[in-house]
Amino acid sequence: MRSLLHLFGAGLLYALSLPPADAATGGESVAVTQVDVEFCLAATAADDVDKAATACAAVIDNEKTAKEDLIKALIARGALLARHDQVDRAIADDSRALELDPGLADIFNARGELWLKKGDKPRAVQDFGAALKIDPNHAKAKANHKAMARELERIGAQMAVAGKPSFNCARARRAVERAICGNRDLADLDREIFASSARVIRAARNADEAKALQREQEEFIARRNTGFGRPGYDLKKTMQERLQKLNGMGGY
Repeated sequence: MRSLLHLFGAGLLYALSLPPADAATGGESVAVTQVDVEFCLAATAADDVDKAATACAAVIDNEKTAKEDLIKALIARGALLARHDQVDRAIADDSRALELDPGLADIFNARGELWLKKGDKPRAVQDFGAALKIDPNHAKAKANHKAMARELERIGAQMAVAGKPSFNCARARRAVERAICGNRDLADLDREIFASSARVIRAARNADEAKALQREQEEFIARRNTGFGRPGYDLKKTMQERLQKLNGMGGY
């Protein structure tokens, strides 16, 4: 009898010395309770910034959160932050979600739109392109990518002629022409004046009006050529005023 009591006591002490999970399951760990993502999703859907801040942080900052729930919480909070113009934080959440699942076309498109808000057009185009690689029929990404491709093409065209006037500088003979060729701002102004004048002439109601507008432009150039170098003559101001007048004629 004494030996049985001794064995029972030893067994009880051993059982009490085991970690709680092992003691409860006979050696198998107790399943970790999953963090509930629904509070985060509900708060973001209701556009409740204060509740979402707490509810989503509880999910996102918990290392026990399942990957699928973590992605859901990041996407939901990112969308909420984007709606409230917290662009950098929204980009951070979208980026983390994409690291966890690089196949999220919607999130690539959403992050592209956020890059666009920041003025980072190359990154925006890259994300729109990534969305289309995943889903070639993604309507929003397709429209965004097309618009940005056109915009980048326009910017490229502008960069190609930046600092170049409407005439060939290699043939510049007049002092005013050489001055324009030697100054990027003046060169850009000259090119814009030429383009605006051409646009106004094309929009003329009839041939006589077109001739009158052409003559006016030629007279401006003649006055510019003779006025340059005289005391008090401001070439840049004169060109800016001419451009402003032309743009006013064209309804711009």
